Amino acid sequence: MTVKLGVPSKGRLMEKTFDWFAEHGITLTRTGSEREYAGAVEGIDGVSLVLLSASEIPRELANGRIHLGVTGTDLIRETLVQWDQKVEPLAELGFGHADLIVAVPSAWVDVDTLDDLDAAAAAFRAAHGQRLRIATKYHRLVRDYLRHGGVADYRLVDSQGATEGTVKNMTAEAIADITSTGETLRANHLKVLDEEPVLRSQATLFRARKACKNGPDRAVVERLIAQLGL
Repeated sequence: MTVKLGVPSKGRLMEKTFDWFAEHGITLTRTGSEREYAGAVEGIDGVSLVLLSASEIPRELANGRIHLGVTGTDLIRETLVQWDQKVEPLAELGFGHADLIVAVPSAWVDVDTLDDLDAAAAAFRAAHGQRLRIATKYHRLVRDYLRHGGVADYRLVDSQGATEGTVKNMTAEAIADITSTGETLRANHLKVLDEEPVLRSQATLFRARKACKNGPDRAVVERLIAQLGL
């Protein structure tokens, strides 16, 4: 049996992941063309590299089709119900930092907290006869956050890209999205609520609980963990 390590298939996440493993004595390389998603592992026996999109890795881990995977905390917690029963975080890798935040128009000068947002949502419904729309792709995380924050009279609308532009385009009144610098938010005249973010995310190495139970696989995974110094 070969232990499968899932890594983001392109961009800075892939490059930074390769660098992190190299710093720990394991070389990951992409082989073939950009479209082949094939790779190789050197420095430890019994481990193969699987290149996937970061958004695919949580489900592949949960289903036991890969043993280990690097992806964002945000994707794990949004994608997997009872995520901690399906995967175990082994190491935060120190890159891919981003906060999942709630942002409202900068012109809403009286809206800075979740309590303010709740009041604004109630006023919006009274004035327009419909609930205030919050655009996001993180439905599970944002819904839980707003419920715990006491916000009602809103509805989530799905946005899988260019979420910051939905307010300007009048398809939402507020947003919940990942941000690292806040520049795109400011460019779209949005401000982050003065609250703790929904989630602080970064690239993390996870182990699949389902895939790491049998003897040979478990031994290879434990050897890899030891070599990584975890």
